[in-house]
Amino acid sequence: MWKRDHKVFTNAASLLICGLLVGVVVAAAAFPAVAMSGLAAKAGVETFGALPKDLTVARAPQISYLLASDGKTPLATMYDENRRDVKLADVAPVMRQAIVAAEDHDFYRHNGVDLNGVVRAFVSNQSRGANGQQGASTLTMQYVRLAIAYSATHPADVVAATEDTSARKLREMRYALQVDKELSKDEILERYLNIAAFGNGAYGIFAASQVYFGKPPSKLKLEEAALLAGMVKAPSQNDPTTRSGRTPAFDRRNYVLQNMVTTGAIDQQQADAAKATKMVVKDKRTPNGCVATNQRQWGFFCDYFYRWWLDQETFGATTYDRERRLKSGGYTITTSLDVQAQRGADQAVRRAKSETAEEAAMVATVEPGTGRVRALAVNRTFRPDDSRNPTNRPHSDPKQRAKGVPGNYPNTMNPLLTGGDGITGYQAGSTFKIFTVVAALEKGVPLSHTIDAPQRFRSEYVIDRASPTACPGTNLYCPTNSDKKAGGVLNMWGAFARSTNTYFVPLQQQIGAENVVDVAKRLGIQFRVDQEDRWAGDREAAHDWGAFTLGVSNTTPLELANAYATLAADGTWCAPTPVQEIRDPDGNKLDIANPRCEKRISTDVARAAVDVARCPVGDDSATSRCGGSRTAPQVKTAVDAPVAGKTGTTDAENYASMVAMTKQYAVAGIMTDPDWPQTTVKMRHQQRDGINPPVYESLAAAMQGKPRIDFAPAPTALIS
Repeated sequence: MWKRDHKVFTNAASLLICGLLVGVVVAAAAFPAVAMSGLAAKAGVETFGALPKDLTVARAPQISYLLASDGKTPLATMYDENRRDVKLADVAPVMRQAIVAAEDHDFYRHNGVDLNGVVRAFVSNQSRGANGQQGASTLTMQYVRLAIAYSATHPADVVAATEDTSARKLREMRYALQVDKELSKDEILERYLNIAAFGNGAYGIFAASQVYFGKPPSKLKLEEAALLAGMVKAPSQNDPTTRSGRTPAFDRRNYVLQNMVTTGAIDQQQADAAKATKMVVKDKRTPNGCVATNQRQWGFFCDYFYRWWLDQETFGATTYDRERRLKSGGYTITTSLDVQAQRGADQAVRRAKSETAEEAAMVATVEPGTGRVRALAVNRTFRPDDSRNPTNRPHSDPKQRAKGVPGNYPNTMNPLLTGGDGITGYQAGSTFKIFTVVAALEKGVPLSHTIDAPQRFRSEYVIDRASPTACPGTNLYCPTNSDKKAGGVLNMWGAFARSTNTYFVPLQQQIGAENVVDVAKRLGIQFRVDQEDRWAGDREAAHDWGAFTLGVSNTTPLELANAYATLAADGTWCAPTPVQEIRDPDGNKLDIANPRCEKRISTDVARAAVDVARCPVGDDSATSRCGGSRTAPQVKTAVDAPVAGKTGTTDAENYASMVAMTKQYAVAGIMTDPDWPQTTVKMRHQQRDGINPPVYESLAAAMQGKPRIDFAPAPTALIS
């Protein structure tokens, strides 16, 4: 017997003997007549000795886990192969004993290559011919084979690592001896158990114990361990979850149990009891990707994270490289999703609109000062419509419906809340007036600045004569107030509270529309529509953008929430982020998860702008100069905290928007028909099916149990 602790041969001698034996085996396979010649032996020694001594082992693909912000609640899993490495100490002893009994009785006694087994295989194969060929692979050699395949950088190398040739055997023996020299037996066994395939998408013992028994490998029972150990030889053939594979799988289990008696791991009584045990084998594949989140409403947040990851150069030079890192890197990702805030937002949008409604109620929640996205909710389901059994409703656009094109509701994978992939955003109406407030304050215009706001304002902005907003008979832009009334003499508090168009267009004209556009850009508004992007990038063109203050440019709920969050954070803009911590498989934290913030608005200006924004939502500014008329006075009562915000709509009322924020959260909502923005359905605000309730209910849910923090007052210099 080959004794590990009292070796009969040195490693050098082992190499020589293996070379001789392999030379004979190779020759016997090709030229039986010369199998025992000195030429065959010499060739084997030379070939064996010429192989590289070092085995390069890449880490096998690992599953990545996404958790909610509490670091405990599962959000999603992403993987190419469902595998999670575990320490051998976290594997039940019966599992270790079972795999040795199934695959390599002498594992703890040989030096990586079982010389007796090689000889037995040679003799047996010579007597049996092509049929009934017997192998001599040890657990160490099997590990080497899998390690070479996983470390391959070219498809041909994968084939070479797994093809049934003598050259492959030769390479495995050489590396097995080296591995056995460098690693302990337990280290080899740990690596083998973590890399082996167990079928049904389970790679490694951790995934296998979860898929088949719904438990960690430390909790495996004897009969369960024996079943799993019996599967690695032929996972598809010995699959206990299929009708054809169940009998072979249990026969193989019984074979392993009997071998465990032979190896002394258990006695016959234990084996018989295990064989008689009735087993429940599950087929619970680990969910994969954003279409299989822990809560189905969380798919849009998951998708936002996924798109964010693909944008990060930290994870690779190309999106392909980054995706592979995510799905094979074994990361533990604590996302920014706040379970309380997300559930509140999910419930709020669905109270306003059902999933089968053409209108989408979209809500985004951002944390001021960090940019962490705490919730993304919409009355849709994140998944593709099943082409075999479609459930999506007819398209809301009459032209598309006439062509038989289905709508993107209730199922869609479009990034409705965050933009991209053709989603350019939505008009947010008067919520954009906050950018004019900021630009005016930066130019030294105080909050007390008054304008006599008429019902119709004749501006200096030039537009198309045919436009319904042109002054009659001219090419000048003439905006009106939505309530069809003159505003009268108003200061900035009162005009913002009442959302008086004919106050803000002349104010924008006074300070320069290009400066208002610049504020929007600094607060994170992107311009995804080509023409809008050109105007925003050219100060001269932006100077003539008369309707900009009324929110005619496209944005998304996420951008809008983050813009207002910047003001709540005293002018500190933070890049929106879906993560708060990322750890690699070794437990190291990655800096990419840290907030990325910079000062974009002065503290004084930000505080003055927030002071104005308290007026529309029923709160009082620090100066109590809001006036009597408010567009959304119910928000203050619903949230029960110091709040600020703004409502917005468009001339055609095909969009409705609202922002509400505290010091801790900024929530923005937009309601429209994403499939047909030109919809004739009028979007509403204060009604139960309007946009206001989902916004302030989402904010109220996020604020449950949180301290009530007041906003800092506006500085005296910017009041009057």
